Amino acid sequence: HVQLVESGGGSVQAGGSLRLACAASGYTYYSSYCLGWFRQAPGKEREGVAAIDSDRTTTYADSVKGRFTISKDNAKNTLYLQMDGLKPEDTAMYYCAADQCLVGRVVPGNLLTYLGYWGSGTQVTVS
Repeated sequence: HVQLVESGGGSVQAGGSLRLACAASGYTYYSSYCLGWFRQAPGKEREGVAAIDSDRTTTYADSVKGRFTISKDNAKNTLYLQMDGLKPEDTAMYYCAADQCLVGRVVPGNLLTYLGYWGSGTQVTVS
């Protein structure tokens, strides 16, 4: 049974930092999975934020490029999102997502389509 659990959200002032974590369980070959983060703000559509492939290639949405960093620790089955230079417009519920890498490249623009396992989210509020 695949399970993803996010943590690390909270309230922070603009310009601050947070580090989100996503602990995974139920995977046989976690290191071979494609992983990502997406977010949803009230009244807005879900937005892919960052993705990381099995070979650790990372991609980012333009809105977070240069401020957010996605990484993973295969030994701990954990995905991270380091968020620096936070802005009020980053306020949203943040979710991690995962699935087998069945397509050429998972990027923020397609991760909602190709990553079928989602966590329940962690709230990030920037004021």
